[in-house]
Amino acid sequence: MLTDIQKQEYQRDGYIVLPNFKSAEQIAALRARAEQIVEEFDPSQRSGIFSTIEQEKTNDDYFLGSDNTIRCFFEEEAFGADGQLKQAKALSINKIGHAMHDLDPVFRSFSTDVRLAELARDLGLAEAQVWQSMYIFKQPGIGGEVRWHQDATYFDTNPISVTTFWFALEDATLQNGCLWAEPGGHKGPMRERFLRNGNELRMETLSTQPWPDNSTAVPLECKAGSLVCFHGLLPHYSAPNRSPISRHAYTLHVTDGATEYSPQNWIQRDAAFPVRGFI
Repeated sequence: MLTDIQKQEYQRDGYIVLPNFKSAEQIAALRARAEQIVEEFDPSQRSGIFSTIEQEKTNDDYFLGSDNTIRCFFEEEAFGADGQLKQAKALSINKIGHAMHDLDPVFRSFSTDVRLAELARDLGLAEAQVWQSMYIFKQPGIGGEVRWHQDATYFDTNPISVTTFWFALEDATLQNGCLWAEPGGHKGPMRERFLRNGNELRMETLSTQPWPDNSTAVPLECKAGSLVCFHGLLPHYSAPNRSPISRHAYTLHVTDGATEYSPQNWIQRDAAFPVRGFI
């Protein structure tokens, strides 16, 4: 899938952007299914609010129970002082997570792709295992900031292997909250580790190295259909979306089955629901 030059770029920068990876038809099918899931979601489940700034505090039963099922989460700014939604439900959802890639036929079809299996091998994953999927809406006007972080924080393996596959379902721009990343930042330390023990979650600090800022980070603007792949140690974030245009994206977090997956990672699988790959 990747040329030698592209592999070198990934190893140097910690990310690679592949335009036109998914077709308009594939994107339309995924968006239509996401719309249907939101339509069927009961908005009275107020507990489903996702904090994009303090994710370690999202430790309620609704979040914990989303590990191996499909649940919707509201934006933090979706509700007014009266506790009611400030706009239509469809414009209030932050994300859907976290096992659509296994449980929903439409999402499974989108996520099952021999090209993704080949790409994973090119990126160094000998045995790709897909642990988590998220449909992210980045709603117009209220789409929340996602603070600087590393995805390895949430999917610790020994050695580090988690790789993110981030699909742009709409154009991602500076105006609507595209990803930002620090080129080469994946060569630095893992700063935090998100630990689960039973129903308790906590964030463990591993390094006090400061997060990047806009003097070293670059925006990863890309067109709908693009696939952004990045290393689990790559620092990245996205700004709030204050524009009138949404920024839908779909992400998969993938580890190498040849590595040791931490028993303290927040998502676990067993023989009754085994983790699977791209094919």
